[in-house]
Amino acid sequence: MKVPIEISARHIHLYKKDLETLFGKDYQLKVFKPLSQKGQFAAEETITLANANFRLEKVRILGPLREKTQVEICQTEARLFGIEPPIRESGDLKDSIGGLEIIGPDGKIELEKGLIIALRHIHASPTDAMKYKLKDKQLVSVKVEGQRSLIFHNVVIRVDPSFVWNMHIDTDEANAAGVKEGAEGEVIV
Repeated sequence: MKVPIEISARHIHLYKKDLETLFGKDYQLKVFKPLSQKGQFAAEETITLANANFRLEKVRILGPLREKTQVEICQTEARLFGIEPPIRESGDLKDSIGGLEIIGPDGKIELEKGLIIALRHIHASPTDAMKYKLKDKQLVSVKVEGQRSLIFHNVVIRVDPSFVWNMHIDTDEANAAGVKEGAEGEVIV
């Protein structure tokens, strides 16, 4: 079975109170563009992530707002910051780390927890899961063809009625496999 592959660059999901600290009271995110997952969008707004070792500007905010602030970066960026965030599913902040300052136009926040490297995953609706005989939290592999072909192992299936069938990998993973937007992979169960 084929799955479209999307590249998920560094980004941040914000909690309402943190958004207001960074951008001002009652601030509302402006939609830059909708994302493939229903109701999700890239906001016009960006922030800066910084520590004593490195500074990363123009980090895109993704909406809508979340229950907790969460930052997702790739391994290369983690090394530049000199930190070791855990690899987790988006939303799973268990044992996540902090150690970064989040800087907006109206304020800044010391991130104490919520920094992860996102686990590569496939979004599936219950209909997709039934069609392909997959289960939520199941691990599969995905083969990517091309000059730098490889097989991604430990790809977690995430099932939710709002999900649209596609795979998300970070920029390091995309670069390793030579994946460009519009690429597809073959799911191996």
